[in-house]
Parts: sequence; C-alpha cells; structure tokens
Amino acid sequence: MPPLRYLLWLAPYLGAALGFEYTFPDCVNGPLRSNAVCNRTQDVATRAKALISMFTDDELMANTVNLSPGVSRLGLPGYQWWSEALHGVASSPGVTFAASGNFSSATSFPEPITLGSAFDDPLIKAVADVISTEARAFNNFGRAGIDFFTPNINPFRDPRWGRGQETPGEDPFHISQYVLNLVDGLQGGIDPTPYFKIVADCKHYAAYDIENWEGNDRTSFNAVVTNQDLSEYYLPSFQSCVRDAKVGSIMCSYNSVNGIPSCANSYLLQTILRDFWGFNDDRWVTSDCDAVDNIFSTHHFTSTYAQAVADALKAGTDIDCGNTYAEHLPEAFNQSLITRADFEKALIRQYTSLVRLGYFDPPDVQPYRQLDWSDVNSPNAQQLAYQAAVEGIVLLKNDGTLPFDTSIKKLALIGPFANATTQMQGNYQGIAPFLISPLQGAMNAGYQATFVAGTTISDTSTAGFAAAVTSAQSADAVIFAGGIDDTVEHESGDRTTIIWPGVQLDLIAALEDVGKPLVVLQFGGGQVDDSALKNNQTVNAILWAGYPSQSGGTAIFDILSGKASPAGRLSTTQYPAAYTDQVPMTDMSLRPSATNPGRTYKWYQGTPVFEFGHGLHYTTFNVQWQQTPPTQYDIASLISDASSNSPLDLATFDIFDITVQNTGKVTSDYVALLFVNSTAGPAPHPNKQLVSYSRLHQLAGGSNSSASLSVTLGSIARADTEGNMWIFNGSYQLNVDTGPALLTHQFDLVGQSVQITHWPQNVTSNSAV
Repeated sequence: MPPLRYLLWLAPYLGAALGFEYTFPDCVNGPLRSNAVCNRTQDVATRAKALISMFTDDELMANTVNLSPGVSRLGLPGYQWWSEALHGVASSPGVTFAASGNFSSATSFPEPITLGSAFDDPLIKAVADVISTEARAFNNFGRAGIDFFTPNINPFRDPRWGRGQETPGEDPFHISQYVLNLVDGLQGGIDPTPYFKIVADCKHYAAYDIENWEGNDRTSFNAVVTNQDLSEYYLPSFQSCVRDAKVGSIMCSYNSVNGIPSCANSYLLQTILRDFWGFNDDRWVTSDCDAVDNIFSTHHFTSTYAQAVADALKAGTDIDCGNTYAEHLPEAFNQSLITRADFEKALIRQYTSLVRLGYFDPPDVQPYRQLDWSDVNSPNAQQLAYQAAVEGIVLLKNDGTLPFDTSIKKLALIGPFANATTQMQGNYQGIAPFLISPLQGAMNAGYQATFVAGTTISDTSTAGFAAAVTSAQSADAVIFAGGIDDTVEHESGDRTTIIWPGVQLDLIAALEDVGKPLVVLQFGGGQVDDSALKNNQTVNAILWAGYPSQSGGTAIFDILSGKASPAGRLSTTQYPAAYTDQVPMTDMSLRPSATNPGRTYKWYQGTPVFEFGHGLHYTTFNVQWQQTPPTQYDIASLISDASSNSPLDLATFDIFDITVQNTGKVTSDYVALLFVNSTAGPAPHPNKQLVSYSRLHQLAGGSNSSASLSVTLGSIARADTEGNMWIFNGSYQLNVDTGPALLTHQFDLVGQSVQITHWPQNVTSNSAV
C-alpha cells in the first residue's frame, strides 16, 4: 500500500491500529466458557462454527475487515489481522515495538532477494523458525498478531519491478522450494497439529509484479496472462505454498488477471486455489489493502460498491484489508446480493484458523505461549542473521584482488552505502537490535577506514568527488559502496531504466584514475547494468550484497578480508540496459517474440551481463558423478513407479549423486545448480531450466563432499498452451553449474509423451482475452 493512501486509510483509527494490544478470549470465566469454541475435545471446524453461530448479522459484517472489532457481548476481543514479518518481525499496523527495553527490536535478517541468493533451503527454514519464534514472543505480550502477511512469492519477472527485493528471485522452481521451507519454518511444520506456530500468508495472488510503470498502476492494471504462463511461471510458487506447504492464508492482489480483479476472481480463488490445490475451509483469503475498494473505484469492474463487495465475498475473499466490506456489505445484504451464509463462511474460515493457533486454549498447554523477550534476538538468531548475509552475498567479478592481501591496512570507503545502516534493511523492515554499516564492519575487521560519501544514490552533482578522490589517494585500497535503494525501487513505484542512477559511475571512474585497488560493493534488490564495471580492468572486483541487514557490514568485510568465502549465486538475471527498451513491463509473456527478447534466464535471447546462477569463489571446484546416470528413461515406467500418495509432479524422476572436490586452497561453500535443456516438446524451447540445487558447506582445500540432487517429474515437465504439464519424449542434457558447465550428461526420454497434470480451465470467464 502506498504511504499516502496507507496513512489516509489508517487515519480514522490510528490510535487503535498503531497501539493495538492483543488479548485472548477468556474461556474460563468469560461469556464463551460454555460455548463449544472453548471445548478442546471438539474438532476445529465445530468449534469455529459454534462461535460464529452466536454472531448477529451486523456483527458478522463488522468482523470481515482486517481490524476486526470482535464481539464485546461475547467476550471476544478485537483482532488485527495485519502484521508483517517479511525478513523479521516488522513495523506494521499489527506490530508495536517498545520505545526501549523489552520488545524494542527484533532480529533483522537480509531481504529475501539476498536470502534467495544463498540457495540454501535449510537456512531458509531456520530463518523462518527464528522469525516465527520472535513473532510469537511479541504476541504473548500483546505486541503482534499470530498471523503475518508474508511471504511475497511473486517471481521477479522484470528487473524494473519496485518490489523485487521482497522475493527470492526469478525462477519458479527455486521460489517453490524457498517457500516450501519458509512456510514450514514459519508455521511450525507442514500443516502442524495440535497448533500452528503462526499463520503465514502467501502473496500476491496472482500475476502481480507492476507497481506504477509509466502510468500503469497496480490498482487498475489488467495482467493478460496465458494459461501456459500461469501454470508454468506465475503460479508454481503458490501451488507449492498452498498444496505442499499447507499455508494458512493467501492474499489476493491489486491487479486484474485477464479482465477480472484478483479479489473478485472465482477462477483464481475457487477453481484453482480451493478446488485444484485443496485450500480448505480452515484457511482464509485476505485482500491486499484496499484491493476490494479497487474492484469498483479503479478497475471499474462493477457499477456499485455493493456489487463489488458481493463479488469479492462470493468469489472467496474472506477478509477485506481495508474497510470497504464494513461500509458496503450492509448495502449488499439489503439488496440480497449476499446472504448470511456468505458471511458465516468467511468468518468460520477466519476463526477456524485462530482455533488452530490456540487462540481459545489455555496458555499452559501451548509451548508457543511460553515464549518471551529472552527468545528475541538470541545469540543463535544473531549468528543466523550473519550467516544468511554471508551466504547470500555474490562475488560477481574478481581479478585476484580479493581477498585483500594482509599488506592492505588503510581503506577509503566511498559512496552512498558506505556508512549505511537502516538503508541496508530494505523494505518491510522492523527495528533491528543493531546495524553494522560497511564502515563499522571495516573498522571492526581491523582496517584503518575513512568515509566520504562523494554522492548520494540519485544526485547529479559532482561536488563531493574531490573529497572522495583525496580520501582514495591516501588509502591502500578503495571501496565504492553504492547501487540502488528504496528511493529508487519501492512499493508503488517501478524503475524505468536499469542503469546506475545519478553520477555513481562517474565517481567510480574518478576513483579508477587514482590507481589504487578498487572494489565495488553493489547494493539493492533489482540489478543494474554492470557492463562498464565488468569490462574495465581498473575495477578489480564487484561484490553484490542486496540488502544484507543487521550484520551486513560484518559479513561484507569478513568476505573482503578472507575470513569468510563468497559462494552466493545470483537469483536473477542481470540484463544490459537496453533490455528496458525492448519490452514493456506490461507484456506479461515469457517466451521470446518479435516484440519481446524473452524473460528470465529460461527465455532471454540476448547476452546477460551476469547470468542467473552466476557467482565466483576464492577457490576452484571439480564435480563428478558418483555413478554415471542412465542414458535412457522409459516414460511409462517413470509414471508407473510414481507413488499414488502424492501428486504426480512431485514423483521422483531420478536422484543424481555428485562428488564435489575443492581443488584450491581456500575453505568455501559450493552451490550445486543442476539445469536441464532439451528440444523436446513444442517450440520455442527454453534455454535451460533449473531442476535441483544443493549448498555444500565449508569444503576445505583438497577435500571432497557429496550432494544428492533430487529431480522430480514436475521439474522436467513443460506446459502446453492450456497449462497442462507434460513429460515430453526426446533428448535432454543435464548441466551442473552456469557458464561452461562443470559436468554434463545426455539422456533420452523414450516412449509416448505423458500428461502429468490437468490445469483447470476457466470455462465461465468473461475476461478481456
């Protein structure tokens, strides 16, 4: 939600929302004590239904918004459904940080774009476990909810998108694995019993990745998307979140999809979400904030607000983040556009979720109700935030200058990120317990460091260059820290170019002339075109850090000094600047055409500056198959061998075991990326697609380690024009790593091609296509 609209919307109840204190129903002495909702021997649905049956019509309608007032006559307290925790418990209407002391901060992990570049699924689960632990501690003291509007799992399709920093990257398989592990950690398991730890919320459903690009605003944009692209690119992460991770809630997005606003789209919210993926009635859908209002006000999908709220509620939007439901549902009810049963369905879903969270149960039987301030920012959490930053940082270029030689003592830190603190957190952030800037990180690492900004992110003045050059002249090495930040990429605003903003490249050029070793630290979620730096021999190294957050400065300088080794991989493609002139953001298609060079590493027909998966090390590796894989697979046998207890796309195709040897001298992690490419199936064919990955830790020089790269049928499948996934017969090639592959293998899939999924078709659509 844009800041201005957010404040205007929040104004009527700023005190209540910003100072919201959560309490629990009294099931011992309160009015609900004899209601089945307080009876732990009953099933969760029965308990929720018993509660909702007590609501009057007006009480039902009043509690369909995110700031639910509760029902005082029943002893049911109000509840704020809107809390945030993208990469740590975050400032939001449902979260209140104390001014000092207990609950004045929460662990601030790197942004998801940096976390995703670690390609370390166990790390993601561990981070999520810490976030949910701290979230529960906040809730136990009335300072946060027990559901959180996180994560953002829209693929980072276009580098101009203002919110790409919130996502783990561009690849649908990678995001699917990321969200599976993240939701597992957030919710305390896969569909856990007896209690959820917290309820996560996968957003923004669906095909949402435009804020405001050249007048195309997210609140009115119609994303025209084929079933093929929905099935193969835009929705796999949501399928993983819903069907496989069993998330407790989903957020419908601002935009329309094929002519129908997402929050009024029964094809998305019922046919795909509930009927196809099994999102059942103990889970709920919330709108993005004001998205229900937008059905009428900006999409002009209906002629009245009454019809808009009726369409949203009946399509399956259970909670309106906003107050459009509260204002206009009575009107829709009086016009018989909706019934009491429609309200009850929405409220039963919400309160079944709260029952599963232990909202009505005694605290002494719930381990999560025992968490307190001592569980926030623990030593383990601090170490994990540091580890996540180290693992997600990517070495893009290095001529041997890094790690710094021990003779380098004096550093000149120059640029708009050189002394950054909160700037390194990115968006949807909380209050961090501490923030270690690059400057502080340099000093903590034992360097004599001076700081001169030289310029800001977007300033066009060169007035600060002279001081920066003077500082560089007296140093042993120069570090320029810049890139983009929330002033350039942000919610409600997209970029129009992907060049370095302002005069940052000019300042780097001035620093090159000094003749000292020069390292560029690149920050930001979206990539900028590094061609001028990559191809310049006087720029010795480039390190991308994204938004590394509270321990960012320590992580960066541990890598620069050699105390830690870089092993992150880019989770997005870095395109040349001309890319933004070749395709508009509004073109949602992935495949190349006369008006589209192709999107993401799978389809882009040009030469990237740095490709998806790129990342250098301080050492070298050799990779071998532990056993030579088969050269032929029979499709019919693969299908018949699949377990009937899980979806066919999750069945194992094969497990490829590799041995990785560190052939250098420096201890390092290694991320094994397994790609497949083929000309099987209909043209055009993807360049390649990621089918498995694994991160190996701390391989000492000369040592070996092994990785098992499990590949599913779904990961090698492709979608037809209707969105159905097929295993196509033909020749395939496996490649380990990017660039010149370290290891390859060719095989054939023989027999008749087989359809392994049946994508639901929108037979009732009144869409624009």
